[in-house]
Amino acid sequence: MKNEEFDIWGMAVRQLDTVAEKVGLNANIHEKLRHPKRALIVSIPTRMDDGSVNVFTGYRVQHNLDRGPGKGGIRFAPEVTLDEVKALAMWMTWKCSLMNIPYGGAKGGVICDPKSMSERELERMTRRYISEISLLIGPTKDIPAPDLNTNPKIMGWIMDTYSMNVGYTVPGVVTGKPVDIGGSLGRKEATGRGVAIVTKKLCEKEKKAIDSTRIAIQGFGNVGASAAKVLTQFGFNVVAVSDISGGVYNKAGLDIPKLLEYAENGGALNAYPEYDKISNEEILELPVDVLIPAAVENQIARHNAEKIKAAYIVEGANGPTSPEAYEILFRRGVKVIPDILANAGGVTVSYFEWVQDIQSLFWSETQINDKLTEIMENAFENVYSTYIDSNEKMRLSAYKIAVGRVARATELRGIYP
Repeated sequence: MKNEEFDIWGMAVRQLDTVAEKVGLNANIHEKLRHPKRALIVSIPTRMDDGSVNVFTGYRVQHNLDRGPGKGGIRFAPEVTLDEVKALAMWMTWKCSLMNIPYGGAKGGVICDPKSMSERELERMTRRYISEISLLIGPTKDIPAPDLNTNPKIMGWIMDTYSMNVGYTVPGVVTGKPVDIGGSLGRKEATGRGVAIVTKKLCEKEKKAIDSTRIAIQGFGNVGASAAKVLTQFGFNVVAVSDISGGVYNKAGLDIPKLLEYAENGGALNAYPEYDKISNEEILELPVDVLIPAAVENQIARHNAEKIKAAYIVEGANGPTSPEAYEILFRRGVKVIPDILANAGGVTVSYFEWVQDIQSLFWSETQINDKLTEIMENAFENVYSTYIDSNEKMRLSAYKIAVGRVARATELRGIYP
């Protein structure tokens, strides 16, 4: 559903410009925040299995480091662009600030089709990419993490490559690693768990009974699947889910554990033998209480915003709702929990992993989930109370808090030289 004319970097800058105007942000600080601190483009020559060499293009962008080292995932996809990585890095700045964890925003990506590559080709490409961007990353400079089409195994290759280049093991250079080499318990489902925690808090604030709240989730990858699992454990009624192939719908509710097992074994949801079949476009327009877009950006736009029937949208993906759609939804009274709040569980537990690696002292999964819940609930309370006081969009309330913290750090540190 991506719109070819969708300007993701322009969207990110407009969001900053809007909040800057609302809060009267210092013009000099505003101008600084409109530009990434660094953007590195690298060539990644990779030996393929047939002996040929394919040169991939990769990026690493650091948007702002005034509150701490850079933090942000690495995505592998054919559609990766520099503007996309810049926008995601900016959103990571606001996300880390909103959670009040000591990171700045960064992001990385490689233009490739990982589904068409063998594991050995993927490993060789990853290791060369990390060698090329190693001048930017490090446990005190910039800490990558998984994102679209990357996983714990790839994070392990990243840690090993960086460690080989410096001559000693550096587990804190990357998060989202396998637990056996310094990864954190609870990291895999952290983003989805955060989405579920925020959804639960929203229903409590809005005085909606959990057991009668119907939820549809677009996207059944790591975020959507984990959210569905935890939401079901909380007692919510998940009635529809979808993956890239399409989805399934049952107004009486889905058997999420069975669907999770089916998906983990490689099954496509559009081939699941039970329930009504539904497209990724149709799932957005179902008569549900809560809609969770957890796939990719720009799914709710001008062409379908009027058709949304959900009273609440919780953004599991980054940038799934266009600015034009926000205006339509706000006018219609649909409340949107913004991505920088809703999907911040992943970076929060990544922070926990980094702290554990630095201290060489690891926590139990119960401790991690409890700490995540505390931080997510505190952030939600701050955003919701600001939203109630201002009677503005919830996204604007979240941005006021996030941008305000970064602006204060920038002002306190000053401009060097």
